[in-house]
Amino acid sequence: MFLNLGFKSVTMDDLANEMGISKKTIYTHFENKTKLVQECTFSLFNQINSGIDCICTTGKNPIEELYEIKKFVISHLKDEKSSPQYQLQKYYPKIFSNLRKKQYELMQECTINNIKRGLEMGIYRENLNVEFVSRIYISGAASIKDDRFFPQGNFSAKELQDYFLEYHLRGIVTPKGRKILNDIINSTYE
Repeated sequence: MFLNLGFKSVTMDDLANEMGISKKTIYTHFENKTKLVQECTFSLFNQINSGIDCICTTGKNPIEELYEIKKFVISHLKDEKSSPQYQLQKYYPKIFSNLRKKQYELMQECTINNIKRGLEMGIYRENLNVEFVSRIYISGAASIKDDRFFPQGNFSAKELQDYFLEYHLRGIVTPKGRKILNDIINSTYE
């Protein structure tokens, strides 16, 4: 409900009604709505983190891995430019800040591992500065969600993520990596 309707929009009465329980029952498990919002957001974060970990253990090459992660995240977060993200930031800034910090740490670790594996496999250029490329990738991923740069209606969230991932990879792949990338783009890989 929080993802579909927004954190501020959904009341404790709405939640109790949806679950077929009393509001009092919710309060026996959660001190207040803020605690419930925190638990829900970090639960979703942990689900996504586990899913990404599973993808990273499948043995795919780093280019395929990034496409699988993108597909997985899109399927779990819906359109992140929507109201819930804005409401979380506006009405629960501490939770939003803690979540962003954890997301950054996870993305940094995952991105650095991906780049190092790509270098070892010879599909990413050997002269890459891993720290720089990982930070550029993470800042770009955050920027495509910013309405000031990419107003809603100009691109769908999926288009932006597709364009951004291709842009990132074309800048770091070797000819061997470019072939893998082109095969993925030209396939029905969605």
